[in-house]
Amino acid sequence: MKEINVTVIGSGSTYCPELVDGFLKAKDDLKLKRLVLMDIDDRKRTIVGGLCERMIKAEGLDCEVVMTSNLDEALVDADFVVTQIRVGKLPCRHLDETIPLRYDLIGQETTGIGGFFKALRTIPVIKNICDKIEKICPDAWLINFTNPSGIVSEFVQNYTNVKSIGLCNVPIDMYDSIKEAAGEDVDITYVGLNHLSWVTSVKKDGVELLDKLFDEGFAPKVMENIKDDGFDMECLKAVHAIPSSYLQYFYSRDTKLEHLKSDKKSRAHVCNEIEEQLLEMYNDPGLYVKPALLDKRGGHKYSLVAVNLINAIANDLNTLQVVNIKNNGTLYWLDDDDVVEIAALVGKDGAKPVKVDKLDNDHIIGLTTVVKKYEKLTVQAAMNGDDAAALNALMIHPLVGDFNKAKACYEEMKFAHGAFLPQFKK
Repeated sequence: MKEINVTVIGSGSTYCPELVDGFLKAKDDLKLKRLVLMDIDDRKRTIVGGLCERMIKAEGLDCEVVMTSNLDEALVDADFVVTQIRVGKLPCRHLDETIPLRYDLIGQETTGIGGFFKALRTIPVIKNICDKIEKICPDAWLINFTNPSGIVSEFVQNYTNVKSIGLCNVPIDMYDSIKEAAGEDVDITYVGLNHLSWVTSVKKDGVELLDKLFDEGFAPKVMENIKDDGFDMECLKAVHAIPSSYLQYFYSRDTKLEHLKSDKKSRAHVCNEIEEQLLEMYNDPGLYVKPALLDKRGGHKYSLVAVNLINAIANDLNTLQVVNIKNNGTLYWLDDDDVVEIAALVGKDGAKPVKVDKLDNDHIIGLTTVVKKYEKLTVQAAMNGDDAAALNALMIHPLVGDFNKAKACYEEMKFAHGAFLPQFKK
């Protein structure tokens, strides 16, 4: 049994007990020797860390739990570093979701101009973490859950020397939804970018089931954190693929915008209310399991994805998992260094992409090409405080586009987030 030391950066996240629950369920395969919970928020780190420690003790695990606000200390002897940070916390998310609405733009934390500003705030902090990993624990694997996961992974895997894999819980939910409808023994082809992905094939015994699923009215389940406006079946048949939840923002832009404008509370406010309820629960010394309310927070099956990945690397399992890694020729229309969300075999040397049959789908090719260009420009803007790169990124993003709206909203959001955008202070 492999012994591992895991460091969680952003351990004040209320998702953290979900991760610990995953390690407890995998205790026969992984021996968690040391768990370091690092966060700059003392209150949340203490409350969430307290529950995590009780969960481990209740299970009888011989695991040292360390809580700290010191990043250098947290990284010493780490085998795996899990990042789940939110720069500026939920108040900044609220700004990402509400300021764009004044300009008739969708406000969302991972896509459009909201996700763009989350990336601008996050990449400098991730860079600092990576710089320290390279010095303190250069052999460690960075497992990134920090959103926007695809853009963060685009930065880490192309501009640092850290061994890294990006993760998201959307793929596993899509797989489970499809298997529930078509059966467990189906072969699924999943392609795209993080939060811009599709299942392009569902086969059973070599027979394609995609058209049959559409004829039966199948549509994917939508993530808990997204208001479900449904997918028009004619749209799905035209695209000829099963889209992930986040494609609703692209396929139903006007409807989504109207919902966001009419909502009495931003998703950030809803999340804050759920978080405070969770923290109150976590603070109960008699609680030693993760509460069901945690599923409402949007991170369903997050632990399964993370622990499966860590287990596969630690024990060299070569198991199949959908991850965010360099393309390396898998999707022929994108560059080799472009980070994409695809299936890969995961073992001790990391993730190796699984070959995908040549895709003849101009819709997917066109949309991923444009959004990947947006992601690369966003990384450039975040690294260098480059206004031109920022505006170019926003002008080509399908949820923004209009220059006057983009420029005005960009300037207002840059001012509002100024404390978290040091790269733009020239």
